[in-house]
Amino acid sequence: MMKQWLRRSLLICAIALVPLQSAQAKDLPDFTELAEKQGPAVVNISITSVVHGSGGMGFPGMPNDEGLQEFFKRFGIPGMPGMPGQDGGQDYKTQSLGSGFIISHDGYILTNAHVINEADEVLVKLQDKREFKAKIIGADKRTDVALIKIEATGLPKVTFGDPNTLKVGEWVAAIGSPFGLENTMTAGIVSAKGRALPQENYVPFIQTDVAINPGNSGGPLFNLRGEVVGVNSQIYSKNGGSMGLSFSIPIDVALDISNQLKTTGRISRGWLGIAIQEITKELAESFGMKNTNGALVAGVERNSPADKAGLEAGDVIVKFDNKAIIASSDLPRAVASTKPGKVSQLEVLRKGSVKALPVTVGEMPTDQAEAPAVTKESAKPEANKLGLTLRDLTPAQKKKLNGKTGLLVAESTGAAAQAGIRRGDVVLGLNNNDAPSVDAFNKQVNAIPVGKTVALLVLRGESTLYVPIKITK
Repeated sequence: MMKQWLRRSLLICAIALVPLQSAQAKDLPDFTELAEKQGPAVVNISITSVVHGSGGMGFPGMPNDEGLQEFFKRFGIPGMPGMPGQDGGQDYKTQSLGSGFIISHDGYILTNAHVINEADEVLVKLQDKREFKAKIIGADKRTDVALIKIEATGLPKVTFGDPNTLKVGEWVAAIGSPFGLENTMTAGIVSAKGRALPQENYVPFIQTDVAINPGNSGGPLFNLRGEVVGVNSQIYSKNGGSMGLSFSIPIDVALDISNQLKTTGRISRGWLGIAIQEITKELAESFGMKNTNGALVAGVERNSPADKAGLEAGDVIVKFDNKAIIASSDLPRAVASTKPGKVSQLEVLRKGSVKALPVTVGEMPTDQAEAPAVTKESAKPEANKLGLTLRDLTPAQKKKLNGKTGLLVAESTGAAAQAGIRRGDVVLGLNNNDAPSVDAFNKQVNAIPVGKTVALLVLRGESTLYVPIKITK
């Protein structure tokens, strides 16, 4: 009786599992059709660069091993010809691999700027094994987008999707040539959108956990409909391989760049002429702000569009053309995508009041002007309660500041040192007040009660930034 009951129970369980397993199978994405239809539009890119002079190996019998060559190129062998510091170096060729994808039937291909950087020859290999020499149409290092072209017609091309409709958790797939393994497909999900990366101010990256490795750069990121939504560009890795942190350029950003490269051969971006920084809780407290939203203006370039509009260091830009600026990284992207010459509206928080400032957006210069350098000289012996020993600038140093006032940091100790103020920094202001002299500045500091956080505007090398410091005993 017990055996019969057990057999019946197992049969019921087995029947119950069938629809569950079928449902689970239906929930999993099928990438086979995407691979078949879109794979032919993805290409392998091989780059050849000629390195001149002392970089050559210069001695016979050396095996053609990239790792070994890199070792000797970096460290050298004393007395061997062609080594760094030796005469008689020979030219030699280096090769690298990347990916790309065809965006038009007549042979235009999108890839990364870093893939074709310093290339002497670009070779494109299609899925059907045909090979073509490619012409570089143009590249933009700021967004890491490049456009190349091969002489061919009737080529398969990708279709484009809207990256703005992507959702976190959505399935995506990449096709490329990791480590030279052509037409390799990997898949994962969207981990985050609009990701800002250090030193990357113009791209709201799509973050995924798709396995991206060296050689995938420049390849497409697809949604499940087989539409390209991004260009695979960067990974975060400790070992050079995939660690589940991959970043792609949204395809609308890449297409805007490629269209400009194709039609004009150059990139035109909007420009204000300001240095900005993120607002921390400490800085928000020092400025009397209720939250950390906005972009803090740390410096304004003289005669720039921002300067002509009346923007000042210490202003917090909270809106640009009615678009809210939540993080400081939102502003460069909004300004860069604005056509030069357009009159845009800024909403600025200045000393607790909201101001509306119209600004005529300029065109970003190809080479940014260098900020003034400040020399170090002897220090005054006495430190203020921030831990700063300051001295007035010489007339020659003041001239380099374009009319601004400032004080040279001769020594930094205590709270100032802990906040990161260094010897050689120039203090330009305290809580939006100028620093005309050492005595005037120290009086301002002495008037601030213990426990309060102040914001110092500091010039360091070529950059200005606000540094929060808490007043202590």
